[in-house]
Amino acid sequence: MSSLPFGIAIASVFSVTSLLIVLFRVSPLTAPAQALPAFFVAVFLTVSTVGTIVFIVLWRFLPWHVWDTGKITAISLRQGLLLALAMTVILLFLVLRLLNWWIALLILGVFVLIELACRH
Repeated sequence: MSSLPFGIAIASVFSVTSLLIVLFRVSPLTAPAQALPAFFVAVFLTVSTVGTIVFIVLWRFLPWHVWDTGKITAISLRQGLLLALAMTVILLFLVLRLLNWWIALLILGVFVLIELACRH
């Protein structure tokens, strides 16, 4: 395994651990000023690192592209960050009680269109 995907895998372990610590140890009832930003940062880091690893595995097993490890990692990192940003915005809308199913589809559609624009 090359060093960059291995580093992303280590970062994903740390980010999942930080999300679990925030979920189990930080109370939003006693300290909402610290709990909500910590939750959103932990969710963003977890979704971006785990999403990047999933996209790296997905792009390695899809046979229609002949890309090297650097190209696969760069594309997967961009897709993982966009996925994390979309999920964070959706969770923010959920906390603010502004989320409907069609708003979630619109948010995901915007990020899919951004990814399609970045590919060309």
